[in-house]
Amino acid sequence: MKSVSVRVVVAAVVSVWLFPSYSLSQTPYYHGKNITIVRGGEPGGSGDMQARALIPYLKKYIPGEPTIIIENMPGAAGMKAVNHIYSSARPDGLRIAAVGAGLVVGPILGLVGVKYDLDKLIYLGSTETGDPYVFYTRKEAGLDSLEKLRAASGLRIGAQTVGHPNYVSGRMFAYLIGLKEPKFVVGYGGLEIDVALSRGEVDARANTSDTVWRRNSEAMEKGAFHIQATITNPKGKFHPRFANVPDLDSFARNDKERQLVNLFRTFLYPRWPYVLPPGTPGEIVKILRTAMAKAFHDPEFHKEFKKLMASEASPLTGEAVETAIRALPRDPEIVGLYKKMADHGPLPPR
Repeated sequence: MKSVSVRVVVAAVVSVWLFPSYSLSQTPYYHGKNITIVRGGEPGGSGDMQARALIPYLKKYIPGEPTIIIENMPGAAGMKAVNHIYSSARPDGLRIAAVGAGLVVGPILGLVGVKYDLDKLIYLGSTETGDPYVFYTRKEAGLDSLEKLRAASGLRIGAQTVGHPNYVSGRMFAYLIGLKEPKFVVGYGGLEIDVALSRGEVDARANTSDTVWRRNSEAMEKGAFHIQATITNPKGKFHPRFANVPDLDSFARNDKERQLVNLFRTFLYPRWPYVLPPGTPGEIVKILRTAMAKAFHDPEFHKEFKKLMASEASPLTGEAVETAIRALPRDPEIVGLYKKMADHGPLPPR
């Protein structure tokens, strides 16, 4: 009984030390404070745009209306930002990581550089569910048919880094379409790949369809690119502008390859998750999850999201993201094949 009392006193002292205003007064905990959203990517990308759509409404529904700023922390497909939140951020609700699919892919595949446990992170929600991906080539390459695409040898496919979703999807497109000895060129920022494509430094790339259309709608209308294939989102959704493009599923030769494509979709289901470090007090988690859910229901958020992203928001609550993370398929054979897609080695034989 005595030891229990001691633990209660210690917990109370720690709570007062970390959250004095929350513990000792009726003033909202977040009053006068700053929240930093640590974005696992560069400014100007889809992740950046959706965060900017969310911030005004997240602030609106957090009691105390704190100032919310973005700190971009690119690196390792978002894993650098999550590592920071997991290991370095105080569990005080003032630093939140916002990343893409790299959050899930790294730990499941056991990629080098992952320093966090998916099951210990705290999920606040996601502004989107999985977005369709497309694979496209520059017009000057002359690859305006599947036959020409397969006949070309040494196609240069641009991507950010090994393991990035754009890199993985690019390799999956190359693998299942059956490209001859494709070359994967990494080291670009997201916008830099578009520039490299226009300059002829690379011949093709993969990217989310919303981003492709938002950045290149005028060029697309003029026929500057050939859209070769798509990966629909987890609910089988096509981007409306690319609805006549074949789904990558149609190139699969067997159930194993279809499961490979489905695993990619499943990884992307919580498209832009927001996470807190382990140990964040339940009261703070509740405040942020409630504010996030209210923001997602605000019609003005949806208007702003569509204005910036040129697509409809499809948000998930923190509880829904948590459930999706727990239910991730982890079949060893399919995960093993996926690892080869995420690796830097040659594509496996079919």
